[in-house]
Amino acid sequence: MKKILQYSYKKSRLSIMLGAFLFLQAATSLISGAFLFNPLVDDSDITTTMINVANNPVAVQASILVDIFTAIGIIILGICLYQLLKKTDKLLASIGLGLYIFEATLLVVSKYVVFGFLGLSTLYLESPSIELANYGQIVLDLNGFIYSSHIIPFGIAAIIFYYLLFKSNSIPRWISLWGVITVSVVLIGVILGMYNVDVPFILLVPYVPFEFGAGIFILIKGLKVRKTEEQNH
Repeated sequence: MKKILQYSYKKSRLSIMLGAFLFLQAATSLISGAFLFNPLVDDSDITTTMINVANNPVAVQASILVDIFTAIGIIILGICLYQLLKKTDKLLASIGLGLYIFEATLLVVSKYVVFGFLGLSTLYLESPSIELANYGQIVLDLNGFIYSSHIIPFGIAAIIFYYLLFKSNSIPRWISLWGVITVSVVLIGVILGMYNVDVPFILLVPYVPFEFGAGIFILIKGLKVRKTEEQNH
């Protein structure tokens, strides 16, 4: 009698939560950055940025709120990945979860800095001065540094989790490999960017659809589960 291992996709509460939060935290992060806060920032002129921010407090506050939801989603996503992958390697899964929590914490801290920048910008709009503009530049740079820093624990944790997904064969391995390769490029690019090394944005683009694609795939198909069948010879 010979045992044959087979895999089939199965939907479960865990797969639904994993797929949903992969998609949702990617979507909220994109909305906050690309559509709410970043359009207000003029990298070449701090005074223009402060005036834009002061004139659009609702957009800034919305970006803060959306990113707080993103941080919550990151933690829930980390818990889902831990629950799925702890049987594959509990130590690595625990490290990944801890790094996701650290990432979410840095993201929330950066939002407090943005709130402070909104206050400075409001003061600048009421009474423009070089001193306030200089303070604004310092606070904006601090926000950029903290926000970039949160990508580092994310990148390391993502590499760990995607490697464990590849090892566990819970989703097609080409999807896991896509994640490992592209998030590694993002991690390297962000670190180089923090040292003022220009990294072509096109190199970072391949990761952008990963979480959306993986989330939708898991929501539709579920996760692979292993079945053992016995055959008589």
